[in-house]
Amino acid sequence: MSLVWHQFRYDQRVFWRSPASVFFTVLLPLIFLFIFCEIFGGDTIEERGNVSIATYYVPGILTLAIVSATLVSLAISLVEARESGRLKRVRSTPIPTWATVAGRIGNALVISVLMTVIVTLIGRFLYDVEVPDSTIPALLVSLLVGAFAFSCLGFALTAVIPSEEAAPAVTNVAVLPLYFLSGVFIPDSEIPEGVLNFASIFPIRNFFEALFTAFDPATAGAGFEWGHLGIVALWGVVGLLLAARFFRWAPRG
Repeated sequence: MSLVWHQFRYDQRVFWRSPASVFFTVLLPLIFLFIFCEIFGGDTIEERGNVSIATYYVPGILTLAIVSATLVSLAISLVEARESGRLKRVRSTPIPTWATVAGRIGNALVISVLMTVIVTLIGRFLYDVEVPDSTIPALLVSLLVGAFAFSCLGFALTAVIPSEEAAPAVTNVAVLPLYFLSGVFIPDSEIPEGVLNFASIFPIRNFFEALFTAFDPATAGAGFEWGHLGIVALWGVVGLLLAARFFRWAPRG
């Protein structure tokens, strides 16, 4: 555990000292939240029970933030470390590989929790979006399942990224279309049902649905979306298996 803690502290320092990482992972989701809520703040979504647009976009932007903190951030940083030879050097030291992996996932989880707190507080105090007390456990479970799944997918995605220069492009190609198709950027009331059904195959749409239920004031009961979380977890298991098989520690070529 001391080795995991050491790796976690190192990854935290590297993250917060990187202006690009902080901007795209922390600040950009908040900018999107402010833009969407200010432009469409007076609207409601009839198909979602007349919830305010802010109630819709808070879990949507939270989805973006957590995917950015896990899948996107891990894929880009791991490829950069791999191609620079740092991952190979780490593996040649007495530090076990599981400690390195655990430290990086722990770093992604902490940033995900931080973003959950920030986005939730902004939603509460600026846009009157509350999390019902009864759904707080569901929100936390959804966060953990999502962070696990997207972290595994981040490790898996590195297998198809050939170089450090290609990492941002490949990760954006993987997630940006799904943000639009899944209703993260565009209210799903404006998206054709066939497109939503297609997006429901992938984890981003299901993760958003699980988070939205936790924020929805009309939610009855604990708000656990086990069906959606099951699909997210299944993607995480697939990512874990692919990462175990194809993850590379040494640079390509």
